[in-house]
Amino acid sequence: SGSCTIRTCWMRLPSFRAVGDFLKDRFDGASRVVYANKGSNRASHRANPSNLEPENPSHKPPSSRDLVYFEKSPNFCTYHGKTDTHGTSGRTCNSSSPALDGCELLCCGRGFQTQTEKVTERCHCTF
Repeated sequence: SGSCTIRTCWMRLPSFRAVGDFLKDRFDGASRVVYANKGSNRASHRANPSNLEPENPSHKPPSSRDLVYFEKSPNFCTYHGKTDTHGTSGRTCNSSSPALDGCELLCCGRGFQTQTEKVTERCHCTF
C-alpha cells in the first residue's frame, strides 16, 4: 500500500550547556565524605559507596547521583611550595567584573591595586 511501518529512533546527547549546568549543580552541592567504620578494612568494603558517610553528621548520606569528595581542595589564593602553586598575587584582573575574572574574587578578598594604561593603536579604518 506504500505506507512505511518502520520507525527509527536516535539517541541524542543533551546540549553542552545542559551538561555543564547539570555538572555545576552537582559541584555546588558536593559534600565531603569519609569511609564509615563498620568493622571491616577489606578493600571491597571500602569500595562500596554505601560505606561512605558525610564528614558533617548533620548532612544527609550521599545518594548514587551526588558528587562527593574525600580531600579538601588546596587554597589557590596563597603560594604552596610543595605543589608549586603560586597563588593569585600579581595576577591581572577586571575591577568591574563580578565574575571569576573580577578582582574581588581573584584576589581572595586581600584588596588590589589598579593600574590604568592608555594604549593607542592604529585601527586601519577606511572612510
